[in-house]
Amino acid sequence: MTISANRLFKIGFIFALTAILFHPKQALSQNNFEKVLSKKMDSLISEKGHVIISQTMLPNNSVSSIMTPSGWGSYGTYVFGVVGGVYPTAYTNKPDLISAFGLTFGNPSKWVNVSASVNITRVSELKNLSANLVVSRAIFESSSISVGGLQLFANADVSDAPEGTYYIAFSHAVQSVESKRPGFAALGYTIGFGTGRFLRKSPYDVAAGKGKYGTGFFGSISYEVFKQVNINAEWTGLNLGFSTGFRPIKNSNLTIGLGVTNLLTNYSGDRVGVIGTLGLPISLDKKQFYR
Repeated sequence: MTISANRLFKIGFIFALTAILFHPKQALSQNNFEKVLSKKMDSLISEKGHVIISQTMLPNNSVSSIMTPSGWGSYGTYVFGVVGGVYPTAYTNKPDLISAFGLTFGNPSKWVNVSASVNITRVSELKNLSANLVVSRAIFESSSISVGGLQLFANADVSDAPEGTYYIAFSHAVQSVESKRPGFAALGYTIGFGTGRFLRKSPYDVAAGKGKYGTGFFGSISYEVFKQVNINAEWTGLNLGFSTGFRPIKNSNLTIGLGVTNLLTNYSGDRVGVIGTLGLPISLDKKQFYR
């Protein structure tokens, strides 16, 4: 009996989730503004927490990726909303827009952090809904792992990602490169593997003779060039991109992310796209312990 790669990865997703839930505590984790922006904007999650101060340097609070997932989770309880867009969408001259709203809670150093959100692809009509579920756990020193499901329960009649995407990601903050903000790392990276949007190319790519599959492996490397402003290189499993981000309002969690994607058009896509995101997390905790 033949078992599909997607089914195998779903089984692996369950085992990885179980391992994270019962992994013993080893270190503190990050409270960051996590960004997930999948191919064609089918998944976009944005969340942030306060960073725990410890002797271990953790990643700074700037944008570390917008096209690929992170292994880091957040502390505390937050509701968040995000709107993102890409222009032009591959093989068209049209923009694509998506919004997501959700809740994140839990302590990933003591147990786990859980992030659940709903995508709305047809923003003006509040249609074409799907769900995201991400669980993260701090491991070792200055590292974290996450497993996630993206674009779950999408309507196969209207969605271009009806099967959903499953992934696992590992992130690390490099201890030898200190941020301009003392106590934090200026350099970090993520590596991971996923199905769906990280593995399968679009029907347009297949028709153009660019193959059916990407690498499945994704990753990013982030370096702080100014205080809390990072430059990021990202491989989505299907193409290469660069991103950055900033907070335009002092003492506000409102965050803007900017990026370019599909730089290797011989591998997938037919033109470079520009990505923009706008996200805001709101804390539901009465006390803010972590500054």
